[in-house]
Amino acid sequence: MNAVTAPQCCTNAIVDWNGIDHVLLDMDGTILDLAFDNYFWSELVPQRYAQLHGLSVEAAIAALAPRFESARGQLNWYCLDYWSELTGLDIAGLKREIRARIAPLPGSAEFIQAVRDSGRQLWLVTNAHRHSWQLKMAQTGFEPHFHRILSSHDFGAPKEDPRFWPALRAQHLFDPARALFVDDSLAVLREALNHGFAHVVAIRQPDSQRPRREMPDFTAVDRLVELLPIA
Repeated sequence: MNAVTAPQCCTNAIVDWNGIDHVLLDMDGTILDLAFDNYFWSELVPQRYAQLHGLSVEAAIAALAPRFESARGQLNWYCLDYWSELTGLDIAGLKREIRARIAPLPGSAEFIQAVRDSGRQLWLVTNAHRHSWQLKMAQTGFEPHFHRILSSHDFGAPKEDPRFWPALRAQHLFDPARALFVDDSLAVLREALNHGFAHVVAIRQPDSQRPRREMPDFTAVDRLVELLPIA
């Protein structure tokens, strides 16, 4: 059924919900405020690294920057064990220490509940390490709402890697032509398009403390609630 003939209750200006059976959501910057992670990596980790190694914060930032850059886009970028070994810090412990800062983006809870109420499958698909997503799901109480929680660490490649979606689909069957995928990363969104998703939406403001971004070539919203299904 197309958007013209579909019942009004099942469409909005962005998404035709009649064509969607599965809803796949990113975690950080899509349902959760990326302000937590930006503070953690840009402020807390350099501060604690400086304290541990007897450096100024500026020197710590300078030392960490090339290491961050070399890991970007790889699975190690998201691996807490990797960063604990590299920095000498208990990265998972530091995240637990500031877990009170973990927060949903406005409207996320409403959207998640509406998808569940609609009877569609709701999956969390994240690059986050197990220790990270488990902490965040426990802090927000979102875990029971998802039918499946899938981490790229279980498939050997991050979501921006061409190997990710074939590996996931080999274990978890769904039709991307009838699935909605929402993420805040352009690289990840491009891979989703390359692997047959008919409905791909970008989040423009993943960090509530930073300005909204332009997301060229993608349908984009500030918040998930703008996609709210009514039936």
